[in-house]
Amino acid sequence: MKHWIGRWLIGVAVIHTVFGVAVFGKELLGIVQRGVFDTVGTDPMTGAVVWFVLFGAVLFICGQAVSRLEASLPAGLPKGMGWSLLALGVLGVVLMPASGFWLVFPPAIAILVKRGGMKPALA
Repeated sequence: MKHWIGRWLIGVAVIHTVFGVAVFGKELLGIVQRGVFDTVGTDPMTGAVVWFVLFGAVLFICGQAVSRLEASLPAGLPKGMGWSLLALGVLGVVLMPASGFWLVFPPAIAILVKRGGMKPALA
């Protein structure tokens, strides 16, 4: 499979969001029942649920961009992307070992070990 990293991230995003809806359905329903607008307020649980679901959406968008980049960059994805994903995964696993952050390691490592990948530009 030549281009899989973007699809991997999209898949993780979908699983993340479905999990969030399944586990936090009560909180999400409460947001809808309160009219959505300005319903988070100062409730930390509601805020955490919103950020959980929104992270899935952001990861989905990033996965789409990575998928497009994979198809257009024959030399490979930028190494900085691999390092960034690796740092995110390490921090996430350190903070929450029993989480899905482990799923970030395969694409991060794949980006870093690909020969000829783009080097970060010096500013």
